[in-house]
Amino acid sequence: MPQPVSWKRRLKNFLFIDLKTVAGEPSLTTVDPRLQRQWEEKSRFFKTEDEISAAGWYDRRASYYAEFGKIICISVGGLFFDEEDKPHLKVKLLSNDIELAILEEFLEIINRYPPGELTLCAHNGKEFDFPYVCRRLMANGLVLPPALQISGKKPWEINHKDTLEQWQFGDKRHFVPLDLLAAVLNVPSRPLEWTGDHTSEVYYREHDWPRIEQYARDSMVMLVQVYLKMVGAPAVADEHIVLSD
Repeated sequence: MPQPVSWKRRLKNFLFIDLKTVAGEPSLTTVDPRLQRQWEEKSRFFKTEDEISAAGWYDRRASYYAEFGKIICISVGGLFFDEEDKPHLKVKLLSNDIELAILEEFLEIINRYPPGELTLCAHNGKEFDFPYVCRRLMANGLVLPPALQISGKKPWEINHKDTLEQWQFGDKRHFVPLDLLAAVLNVPSRPLEWTGDHTSEVYYREHDWPRIEQYARDSMVMLVQVYLKMVGAPAVADEHIVLSD
C-alpha cells in the first residue's frame, strides 16, 4: 500500500549515523601512562566469572569508552523518495586511520543543515553514538555543531531518534542488539559479520578495511530498514541502495 506523501516531509533533514569504534591503541602497553593508570583502575569494577587482566579488558572493552577508544568509521545514510514515493538510500562511509580527518568530514556534512532542523537517528544513539561522537569531537579540539549541542538538555528537548529507545517502550534496562531487532522484525537485511567488540581485533590484527567498511555498510542498511519497519514505511529495495563516494 503506498505511503502518504507526508513521509517525504517527515524524513527531510533526517540523517542516520552509525559509529565503528576501536581501542585507542593496539594494546594497553602502548597507552599513555596517565590513561593506562586510569584504565587499570576502571577495569577493577568489571565483573566476570573468569579472571581477566586489565590488558585483557582493554582489548575487549576500551572501544566502548570515548576516553579510551577512537572512531575509525562513521556511516552516514540519507533517504530520498522518487516520483512513485519509493524510498532510496544513499550511504557514505567516512573511514580513516586518522580520527580527526573523519570528524572534520562528518562536521562538513551535518553543518550543511540549517541549525535546529537536523534530526539524527542511530541504534542506541542516545546512550552511545551521540555522546561518543561529542566526546571525541571535544578530545580532538573541534567545536560541537548545533545538532550535537545536547549537553544539559532534557530528553524531550532533543529531537534525535533512537531505534533502541523506540523498542524499549520505556524499559531502559532492556537492551537489544540491532541484528536481533532486525531478525525479530523480519527486516530484509544482510546479517552482520561480527559484533562491535570484535572491531578492534579486525582493525589492529588484520587491518582489513574492506571487511570493516562492509560491516559498516551492512549496519547502516540494517538500521535504516529497521527504522522504516518500526514506523510503518516501506523498505528500501536493494537496487535503490547506493554507496556514495
